[in-house]
Amino acid sequence: DLKYGRTTHSLLQAMSHFNPRFIFTSPEELKMPKEYKDFLDRRGIEYIETDSLDAYLNDCDILYMTRVQQERFTDLDEYERVKDCFVLDAAKMRLAKEHMAVLHPLPRVNEIAIDVDTDPRAAYFRQVENGKFVRMALILKLLEWQNDESRTFDHGGEAMECKCPNPLCISNLEPVRPRFEHSEGIVRCVYCESEAK
Repeated sequence: DLKYGRTTHSLLQAMSHFNPRFIFTSPEELKMPKEYKDFLDRRGIEYIETDSLDAYLNDCDILYMTRVQQERFTDLDEYERVKDCFVLDAAKMRLAKEHMAVLHPLPRVNEIAIDVDTDPRAAYFRQVENGKFVRMALILKLLEWQNDESRTFDHGGEAMECKCPNPLCISNLEPVRPRFEHSEGIVRCVYCESEAK
């Protein structure tokens, strides 16, 4: 899910500092948004787009899997059409490099079969454990800063005369003030990245 997956968007931006090469694999409906491809183009970072997991699997040093996020879809028929497009299993792992790492932000739904869990290249459980320690360190730092008046925290974006079109967005479900970012003619919700109409 390259369209709605915030982890893929932030990972792409973080990795841009290390001269990577990306292979974006998704169905047509979930392709990487143009603004992120433009970001890579401006930095001269190479990427390929494909709808075949198998075609480039042997080229990957890191395979970053994500789930198709049902909560991001306003059209449930579209979700049903794409939810099972790519499933990584032991058979596909035989096509991959011996030292490739498989990462996933978790939770998974069905995009990584359980038979991959015992493969030494499956690094997603270590990834989640390490993420816990990083979050602990960040929380500690925030607690240290809590009385520092020179530091302010906000969600970014602006309070525009918009409403997020995603009925499952936190801004439509909880008393959270809607916030939007405007980039290259597109207005997006800062919480779920849905395009405002």
